[in-house]
Amino acid sequence: MASAATSLATTWSMASLRSALPSNRSPTSSLRLPSTSNYSAPSQLKLSPVKSRVLIFFSGLAPAKPLLSFGSDESNYEVNFITIDNGSRFFAMRHGRKVPKLNRPPDQRRALLRGLTTQLLKYGRIKTTRARASAMRKYVDKMVTLAKDGSLHKRRQALGFIYEKQIVHALFAEVQDRYGERNGGYTRIIRTLPRRGDNAPMAYIELV
Repeated sequence: MASAATSLATTWSMASLRSALPSNRSPTSSLRLPSTSNYSAPSQLKLSPVKSRVLIFFSGLAPAKPLLSFGSDESNYEVNFITIDNGSRFFAMRHGRKVPKLNRPPDQRRALLRGLTTQLLKYGRIKTTRARASAMRKYVDKMVTLAKDGSLHKRRQALGFIYEKQIVHALFAEVQDRYGERNGGYTRIIRTLPRRGDNAPMAYIELV
């Protein structure tokens, strides 16, 4: 048994394994074929070396081989990165940002817009920040559109949004005389001086 183990160790030595592995030398440009009597092709076939381009493999945001590039300039590899520049930040899509947040959660933001809409329909002109004025503009136009329809269902929808019932009834009574010939654009935003203290941009929003 000992002699068999010794012979097996000598048979599978590292030197024999290294010799069995293919060498890392560049492939030869010529290939010799054995010449036989039945084969009339030339005994030597010339093969031109194939020029292969080195591909870049990226790990995360950094290339694994930064000194190799697709272009002719091997010292500059920044051309391999695609830069999306939108001014200040890098982002792909605006998920959930279709409406202005106004620095408030959804319930407080809706309550704020309902209150501003009620005050505008009550007084005809209010002063607020530009962001709030732009955000509430579509809700005021929607209330006027509901009043122009005049149905009971539209009146109940307006009553569910506007806080004061008297304003809803007055709006449904007077909207035909005031906005009967106008299709949209029932409000106007006028910019004014910034607010004293935090320098917030202010504006007047009024009914046309």
